[in-house]
Amino acid sequence: MTRATLDRRGLWVAIGSFVLWGVMPLYWHLLKAVPSLQIIMHRIVWSTVLVAGWLFWKYGRGWLRETLAMPRAAWMLALSGALIAFNWGLYIWAVNAGHVVETSLGYFINPLLNVVLGVVVLHERLNRTQWVSVAIATGGVLWLTLHYGSFPWIALTLAASFGAYGLIRKLVGVPPVRGLGVESLYLFLPALAVLLWGEFHGSGGFIAHGDASAWGWGIAALLVLGGALTALPLIGFADAVRRIPFSLVGLLQYIAPTLQLLCGVLLLGEDFGSERAIGFVLIWIALAVYAGDGLRRARRPLPA
Repeated sequence: MTRATLDRRGLWVAIGSFVLWGVMPLYWHLLKAVPSLQIIMHRIVWSTVLVAGWLFWKYGRGWLRETLAMPRAAWMLALSGALIAFNWGLYIWAVNAGHVVETSLGYFINPLLNVVLGVVVLHERLNRTQWVSVAIATGGVLWLTLHYGSFPWIALTLAASFGAYGLIRKLVGVPPVRGLGVESLYLFLPALAVLLWGEFHGSGGFIAHGDASAWGWGIAALLVLGGALTALPLIGFADAVRRIPFSLVGLLQYIAPTLQLLCGVLLLGEDFGSERAIGFVLIWIALAVYAGDGLRRARRPLPA
């Protein structure tokens, strides 16, 4: 297989992953009748079955021992697992509570928050253009904070939790799919316990049980499929970043929150007045400045 073919595959895998993330609010909206806690527990259980099952099938039991033997991996993956579970839970609750626009704002802010974390924690350096981008984005966030109608705590908490998750995963240095497998295994038993408790106390949605019978087997199928839709974009993203330039990944990353915003406004009927638009425009300008600088530097010829 040629390098060009690999690059093309990586490009389409990345686009597919971000598109899937972008339209996921519509999927979770189909599960609006199910309590958010139940959805997140199902998401954990079925993604664990898929990811950990695939790793055990491909590598045997040795992959888990080898991964946990890496320095700091055991406790750092436990922490990152807790952060991603919290992020998923808040996201699903927000979508089904009618805050899709604000969730999209969180994922627009997240890449620039990653830049700040890189500077403060990893001691990375920014050039002047990148600092201008961060300043414009900060202005957009402050504008939304003052004019959003309420403090955008959902957006900021989503951005902060996912930013902290990414930072930990970068520091621990575990291969992406193996890291996801370990995180899932840490969360599996608590999530399964919550689901079983709900089923036996009449609040579960997977088995026709008391009031849950109204949810039907169609809802149960959607809950199972939600695990696959959780794992597949993450695996596709991990594959894509090995095949295409990271600067291109950074640009493609904004497909997801853009589609989330469009889903919230055009399909789910959420409000998007001029006050919100100004804040979003400032953040989009900041992203364009930062992305343009990244492309310019990526095209610069290497010194001889």
